Amino acid sequence: MKVRKVIAYKQYFENFLLQQPTKVQDKIFKIIEAIETLERVPANYLKSLVGIKDLYEVRIQLGSNIWRVFCFFDEDKLVILLNGFQKKTQKTPKDEISKAEKLMKEYFKEKNSNNGN
Repeated sequence: MKVRKVIAYKQYFENFLLQQPTKVQDKIFKIIEAIETLERVPANYLKSLVGIKDLYEVRIQLGSNIWRVFCFFDEDKLVILLNGFQKKTQKTPKDEISKAEKLMKEYFKEKNSNNGN
């Protein structure tokens, strides 16, 4: 049974997903399923970004390769998937974080303007 709904905002996540090999896509889908169905998602799958309010990263690891997909919650049950990237260094690239923050703001701005109509 699903405890939260996971959706992608615009085409950013899909574009990232389609660039990945099938094995990576399968792993991403497994982790998304865990996020949808587990009441308490393990931190090795979903973790908040330190110092960035309300932004989380879905953590995907296959062998020694690591990928991240940024996301956030909307009304406690919705995880909005944003941009993703393959992580090649210890630190998450600042431009990827900036892009995710911009998309999160854009999402809420659109949502608020649609609710006002």
